[in-house]
Amino acid sequence: MKRLKIDCQVGLLRIRTLMATMLVSTFATTASTADVKADTPEKFTYQVTGLFQPDRENDLREVFAETVGIRLVSLDYKTAEAVVEFDPKKLFPGAKPADILKRFDEMLRTATQGTFGVKPPRSTPAEKLQWIEIVIEGLDCKACSLGAYDAVFKLEGVEQATASFKEGRVRAWINPEVTSREKLEAALKQRRVPVKSQ
Repeated sequence: MKRLKIDCQVGLLRIRTLMATMLVSTFATTASTADVKADTPEKFTYQVTGLFQPDRENDLREVFAETVGIRLVSLDYKTAEAVVEFDPKKLFPGAKPADILKRFDEMLRTATQGTFGVKPPRSTPAEKLQWIEIVIEGLDCKACSLGAYDAVFKLEGVEQATASFKEGRVRAWINPEVTSREKLEAALKQRRVPVKSQ
């Protein structure tokens, strides 16, 4: 009887050990499968629109700091390029990869009342660009500078631009095969930005 009791205890111990092993194995398999299926943040590089003055860099950093699910990895004011990290499946459920840029741009414009946006990174090599500087006059405020910037930056062939009434300058990197100083000046004048003749 004593031997039978010991055999039963050993048998139960083996069953418990086997069940524990199976449970650990099942958990490990489930965990590794979940890890493979888990969505992870991806890095995206965009050219930022609306980054027309150095102090706007802090404005943009604040926007990203307050936006859940997005991390600003780096920001280069000179090229107006930002690297951001987010999980597109969580941020834009159901969006096709081709639509992510558009959705991100819409989200950023909504969050900043249209003062910031994104577009694809610059495609024209720097050595093919021409630096244009236009002297302007007017009121020194962010809204006025944004208006001058907007007039120039939206033109086809303008890769990057800055505008400051405080400095009295609009600066732009342009593709000279697509646009020119004359087109930039005409766009500014259409927005009623006083342009000083050179």
